[in-house]
Amino acid sequence: MVAQPGYRPGMDPRVVMFTRYPEPGKAKTRLIPALGAAGAAALHRRLTERTIMAVRESGLVLEIRVTGAAVATFADWLGVADIVDQGEGDLGQRLARAAPPYPTIVIGADAPDVTPVLLRNAADALAHAPAVIGPAEDGGYWLLGLARVVPQIFEGIAWSTDAVFQQTVARLHAVGIDPVVLPELADCDRPEDLARWPDLIAP
Repeated sequence: MVAQPGYRPGMDPRVVMFTRYPEPGKAKTRLIPALGAAGAAALHRRLTERTIMAVRESGLVLEIRVTGAAVATFADWLGVADIVDQGEGDLGQRLARAAPPYPTIVIGADAPDVTPVLLRNAADALAHAPAVIGPAEDGGYWLLGLARVVPQIFEGIAWSTDAVFQQTVARLHAVGIDPVVLPELADCDRPEDLARWPDLIAP
């Protein structure tokens, strides 16, 4: 087999986390009716920090892809060095840029129940499978791991809809990949979600 450029056989995948700066009025906007602009931004800040902690405890290498502020501003906040601006384009284009080199796991900062064990399970799955995916309750996914390039995996997806998971799995099946499926998790995006995680809104 000819190795893909940047492919690192036998190595743990790196985790690429997508997040935005917790600026009031621009972060977690669907929660503003319940929490106010500052409260929604504070919750997003906690979610980002909580997810980073889970990745660190998993022992996997973390890269953070950011938007909404300069890289230096994120570095001052998070105290980590491997921070990259997401750049222009829709989510699919930004994911496609972030994925190489492989193996890679991409996650967001919206699922409070992401744990180090789940992340290690995803990494272990990529040691013997070309893809792993974690479905979200809203029809998206909270994690996608790829051991190699999968053509068009991020193209033409109806992002921010309940079709994202199904469309992504269909893309994988179209190239003969049956992904490992992790447990389903919920995102914290809407006012009705807040009751599940009271610690996120504690003062």
